[in-house]
Amino acid sequence: MRLLLALLALTLASACYAAAPAGAPVLGYDDARHLLARTGFGPTQAEIERYASMTREQAVRKLLAEARTTAVTPPPAWTSDYSALASRPGAAASEMEKKLFQQEQVRNGLELRGWWVAEMLNTPSPLTERMTLFWHNHFVSSQQKVKLAQLMYRQNVTLRANALGNLGAMLHAIARDPAMVIYLDSAQNRKGTPNENFAREAMELFTLGEGSYSEQDIKEAARAFTGWSLDRKTGEFMFRPFIHDYGAKAVLGRAGDFDGDQVLDILLAQAQTAEFITRKLWREFVSPDPDAAEVGRIAKRFRESHYDIKVALHGLLTSDAFYAPGNRGALIKSPVDLVVGTLRQFELKPAEPIAFAVAAAGMGQNLFSPPNVKGWPGQEAWINSTTLLARKAFLDRVFRSADAIPMIAAPDERTMQPPRQAIAPAGAQDPDKMRQLQFMKAMDRGISTLQFDGGTWLAQFQSAGNATARTDAVTRLLLAAAPQSPPDPRDGPIALVRGIVLDASYQLK
Repeated sequence: MRLLLALLALTLASACYAAAPAGAPVLGYDDARHLLARTGFGPTQAEIERYASMTREQAVRKLLAEARTTAVTPPPAWTSDYSALASRPGAAASEMEKKLFQQEQVRNGLELRGWWVAEMLNTPSPLTERMTLFWHNHFVSSQQKVKLAQLMYRQNVTLRANALGNLGAMLHAIARDPAMVIYLDSAQNRKGTPNENFAREAMELFTLGEGSYSEQDIKEAARAFTGWSLDRKTGEFMFRPFIHDYGAKAVLGRAGDFDGDQVLDILLAQAQTAEFITRKLWREFVSPDPDAAEVGRIAKRFRESHYDIKVALHGLLTSDAFYAPGNRGALIKSPVDLVVGTLRQFELKPAEPIAFAVAAAGMGQNLFSPPNVKGWPGQEAWINSTTLLARKAFLDRVFRSADAIPMIAAPDERTMQPPRQAIAPAGAQDPDKMRQLQFMKAMDRGISTLQFDGGTWLAQFQSAGNATARTDAVTRLLLAAAPQSPPDPRDGPIALVRGIVLDASYQLK
């Protein structure tokens, strides 16, 4: 039966990726830019020109076909050292031992953030990292609670492996993911005293959405997940049968002696699941306001494909709504969009990627540490008086070579910890302020390593013609909407670029 379902899914997916009809119009520059800006991070002029001659079908098929399941950037060495999990301090450890281990995990977590930024910059498939980030904000865990950086890395690997695969497979994998087990307290879920955290979030945030289940459904489902735990020595998932509730349960109108996997399958069988995920993908890629009819159409094919994520993305990215003029510049760039997109678009190669993870955190998006179980809300929530200043300071610093400007405000110490050299020695006065200062210095030092040569970068637009035509071409590449303050063609290279990236429209995609 599973083989038959897989063959059916493959047949449906193949139908979605069929060759474009003869005579189908090509994307052209603006549509190609829009597609690449939404599915990646800051498309370059060369990338846009490659896609401009393709049809929608051809372009989307290429993006989906080139998706990866693994990273190209080698991870930190400690990610393969399992001894750290086995040797972590137990209840009998001294406070100093616990503190040293915690500091090590903090440093590893910071290095992990830098690694992911490097992968976003270097990947040949930006869509893969876009979707890995999307699922990171859907199946939320946070290092603040999980604490073990290696487990956060393993979860990131799982999300990437399934990012454009099958939603059902990913849901089952993430339910057993060690970081998720810790984050949603699954190890505390046992017969007689069920913990409802995972069951609740599996329904409300992972599959059905609010209003599609009852409190009793949560209570019954929680019983099915009793016994799901971790092996403390290896950090691997394990099932503890002696604390599992084997009694009959009733979930969403179905009754039986369900285990956790069977409950997940019940959730996947609900039509609301396909619609809930499709609406969320719509908000990620199309606009803040999903079209109910279009969502229904795409969700139907998504469900019929047995949750092939590529089928849902194909439906979204080839739809008329995706390319509608009213949906251009309708989304606000996340901090990661802004930071990584700027580096990619201007082909800047940072020597210290950690600095740019810290920069994104200072703007409100701390990788591996979403603010709560619902993740980052996005859109208007990205912009407030503090984060707007941080965005401007970042762009100002990148495109103003040696001038002294204020450094970006450091992120909250509760959500982002210092690098190794920033840890204050015992007895130092005011260690919090010392760490904040080290943070800002490390971040500014990383940004200062960038060397932007405006003249060389602008040379790719020489064929545009005169200064006015060149300025129009640069503006067309960098902005998703008309600039609030049109740039002056008489400006020199650096001034021209700075004027465009500091325009409010640069914050949109």
